[in-house]
Amino acid sequence: MTRDDLEREIKHLIITSLDLEDVAIEDIKSEEPLFVEGLGLDSIDALELGMALKKKYQLNFKTTGEENKAYFRSVSTLADMIIQDGQLAIN
Repeated sequence: MTRDDLEREIKHLIITSLDLEDVAIEDIKSEEPLFVEGLGLDSIDALELGMALKKKYQLNFKTTGEENKAYFRSVSTLADMIIQDGQLAIN
């Protein structure tokens, strides 16, 4: 899997797990903020997305909120977290 494939998969997961019917994968930019500005997600969305990511990638989230906040900043930072966690081999 390439990094682009992973980011596309994350975007799809965001759309499906949060039921974002009016959003297409192409509408989500990898570097765009997911919360407040950008995609405009909220704390409830963060919980739902976190659960979906944990289920799909068997992630273990950090214990500090600040670390998690940094990972959930964008699709790109979520991809970094998944790669660092060693759950996928990226080409």
